[in-house]
Amino acid sequence: MEVLIALLILAISLLALAGLMVTTTRNSSFGGHMTEASTFAQDKLEQLRVSPWAGVATGNDTTQGSTGITYTRTWAVTPNTDGNQRWVSITLNWTDPTKNSNHSIRLLSVVTE
Repeated sequence: MEVLIALLILAISLLALAGLMVTTTRNSSFGGHMTEASTFAQDKLEQLRVSPWAGVATGNDTTQGSTGITYTRTWAVTPNTDGNQRWVSITLNWTDPTKNSNHSIRLLSVVTE
């Protein structure tokens, strides 16, 4: 009888751990998507920084990550009152397939001539 009760307690504990593993896997996946999106935003900012001054303009594109997720990247370039600076806002949007929810990140910076 004692062994049966011990097995029951062990089974309940293992079921709780299984649910925790699912949550941990989803959160880890989300962290990977955030890292990938941040990298794509930083890549676009670096492209704008090395572009000729006339080429630093508002635009958008899509890019696909290594996880198969398609990221929509938009960037807005706003001239500063000082003629040799421009404010840049880069936004990435994507849909997480595991949760079927939309996410976005935004990177703000200044590009100088």
